[in-house]
Parts: sequence; C-alpha cells; structure tokens
Amino acid sequence: MNPESLKQAGLTDNESKVYLALLDWGPSLAGQISRKTGLHRRTVYDTTDMLIKKGLIGYILKNNRRLFQASNPQRFLDILKEKQDLLSPLVSEMAERFNNTKEKEETNFYKGKEGLKAVFEDQLQSKGEILILGASPKAYEVLKFYFKWYDKTRKEKKIKSRIIATDKKIARIALADIRYLPEKYSNPVSVNVYGEKVAIILWHQTNPFAVVIKNKEIAKSYRDYFELMWRVAKK
Repeated sequence: MNPESLKQAGLTDNESKVYLALLDWGPSLAGQISRKTGLHRRTVYDTTDMLIKKGLIGYILKNNRRLFQASNPQRFLDILKEKQDLLSPLVSEMAERFNNTKEKEETNFYKGKEGLKAVFEDQLQSKGEILILGASPKAYEVLKFYFKWYDKTRKEKKIKSRIIATDKKIARIALADIRYLPEKYSNPVSVNVYGEKVAIILWHQTNPFAVVIKNKEIAKSYRDYFELMWRVAKK
C-alpha cells in the first residue's frame, strides 16, 4: 500500500510510513522502525507519540524498552465515526444558520460546467413547476449526458416543467410541455424560473455561466412574462 493513501485518513507522511511498517513487520523497536522507514530515530519517537495519541499504535515494555505495534486497522473507521458524532450537532447548527441566511434576497454567480450543475440541482430542490424560456440545444453540448440524470431525477420527484424553445430538435421529455417560437429568436441565453428564483444561463461551450437571483418580485415578473410568451408560442 502506498503511504499516500493514508493521507485521506488524516495521517502525515511520517505517520503513514511508521504505521505501515508496523503493520507489515509486527512489533518493533524504535531503532528497527528507523531502519525500516529511513526516518531519523528522533522523528520516529515524535511520530509514534502522535500515533499513540490517535490510538493507531500501542506499545509493550520488553526489557525496559518500548516495543511498538500497530492497532487493528478498524481503528480508522472508529476515528471517522468519532469525528462524525462530534461534527453532527455542529453541522446541524450551521445548517440552520445557513438556511436562515438563504431566506434573504440574494444573487449568486456560477461559472463552468460544475457551477451550472449546481444551478440545476438547486432546481430539483424547488417546489412547483420549472419554467424555461429560450431552451437551447447548446445545453446538451455543454453538459453532455447530464440532462439524462437531471430529467430522470425530476421525473422521480414529479416536478413538472414548461419549456419555450426555438429549435424543434429539442427532445420531448417526461412531465414537460414544450412550445416553440420562430427560430430567428434563437440565442445562447435561457431563463429558468423556479420557486422564488430566476436563473439566467449563458450556454457558452468553453465558458458557460449563470446568474441566479432570489427575489419574489423579480421571479413573479419573469413568470408573468413567460405566461405571455407561452400564449404566443406554438405547439
């Protein structure tokens, strides 16, 4: 096993080397650990002290000398469980404060493909239908394969959608009604209205981004505008 792997468990390079050495060679003296790992003896003592505090190694006295040995690797899972138990109430408290803050009006900017995914996943948390004005086929080029998962999840959550597009190549999807405007109005910007939010999305191939505005009045204005365009658009 590469010592680098144990960094994910919170161990330093030296701690990883010492623990794995003891795991492979069994109970060992500090001098033996030093030879096996190439670490200075003083470093070995400092490192073993840290590992003992973490409960990852222990020692027995033999001829008045410490013989170090690795603890059961199950200890790593125990440590994670302890951290989870410690963090759980803190996360709950922070989540409450975060949600209280989210109730305020806000404008957020999202860049790149991962940023856009965050916007669409936010839509899946909303209640009520999602309105899409100016659905662009470029969306399927920018986020290849993503919308299969998105539409599947939306269907599972029974979230309906109404879509106004200019390109009749836009595929019909479950729980979605589509109407069309003349193709001359096509552009790479689309507007998604959901809940109290409006997402304005630029479907640029290499640098897509979105602006999400949370404001009741702005969302209502865009919703009213969508209804007007919905009456104009053709099935």
